[in-house]
Amino acid sequence: MTKRRILFIDRDGTLITEPDDQQIDSLEKLELLPDVIPALIKLRNAGYEFVMVSNQDGLGTDSFPIEDFEKPQQKLLDLLDSQGIVFAAVHIDPHFDHDNAPTRKPEIGMVLEYLKSGDLDLQDSWVIGDRITDIEMAQNMGIGGLQIGEEFETWNSIVHKLVNQPRQGVVNRATSETEISVSVDLDMDAPENHIESGIGFFDHMLDQIARHGGFQLSLTCKGDLEIDEHHTVEDCALALGQALNQALGDRRGIGRYGFTLPMDESLAEVAIDLSGRPAFEFSAAFNRDQVGGLSTEMVRHFFASLSQSLGASIHMNVTGENTHHMVEALFKSAGRALRPAIAREGNEMPSTKGSLGGTEGQ
Repeated sequence: MTKRRILFIDRDGTLITEPDDQQIDSLEKLELLPDVIPALIKLRNAGYEFVMVSNQDGLGTDSFPIEDFEKPQQKLLDLLDSQGIVFAAVHIDPHFDHDNAPTRKPEIGMVLEYLKSGDLDLQDSWVIGDRITDIEMAQNMGIGGLQIGEEFETWNSIVHKLVNQPRQGVVNRATSETEISVSVDLDMDAPENHIESGIGFFDHMLDQIARHGGFQLSLTCKGDLEIDEHHTVEDCALALGQALNQALGDRRGIGRYGFTLPMDESLAEVAIDLSGRPAFEFSAAFNRDQVGGLSTEMVRHFFASLSQSLGASIHMNVTGENTHHMVEALFKSAGRALRPAIAREGNEMPSTKGSLGGTEGQ
């Protein structure tokens, strides 16, 4: 039996903007959130059903008459229906928080019937809302929760996550020397990177890897730069490799191999095998000890650490005269080598042994 994939969607602050008084009691206050209609159309086309779940404090009291609620509510449903967006059900709870009603979010009284039915797909049904109570409701239901907001999700990012099923990795790494947060998305159509390591040139190099690798990278690091950059560079490499490894999963369908890039007088050659086994070879003769606050000796250490945590065989060679060009060519080449290696080409395991990783040749 095919189970129902349902999105339990909050209303105010999720489908429509929420006014300061937190009551949509007139047509003048009805305003859709950006991108909500095209997003719901894509989600509908992907096979999701929609159920509205909304707390409406004091609905039916003198301060919030039902007729004041129904006019903008019906307008909203009619507007969505005109675009082919239909809600299978609408559940509205009128209680105040102090009523402790079992039907008020984050409690699950409104949605208990779906859980009892046995036909709800718990792995691919979600609560979407703008408040922590929506996320808590999802947890109480045993399904996923997605929070709309400036620091959280947009409707476009929700579509990307649910429809595209992107390969993503998130790593938070804290030691006595560094505190790092890294996230990668290997399948974002128009990736925008956000990188803050405390070393401007290193930020630029990390951005080059992500841009040329065709993946989205968000990385922030607070490190002991008052001593030197060693721990920052090393731990960023380890965290980035872990995030990429997590996003790749079992590596099924990837290109696995990637290859070279000239930059002015410099020539960098990078070969990568995402075998699941770390191995590293490096050849470079830099003419300077430092570029933009980054020690050139740390370039080798960065890629060696990346190889270790990513589980990749990386061979690197660079020649040239300008040390800046040589370093940048290596980072760009690494990205260009990663691009075809992480690209998803199907669902086959790129190994004659049927898996990637371990110690034996594959």
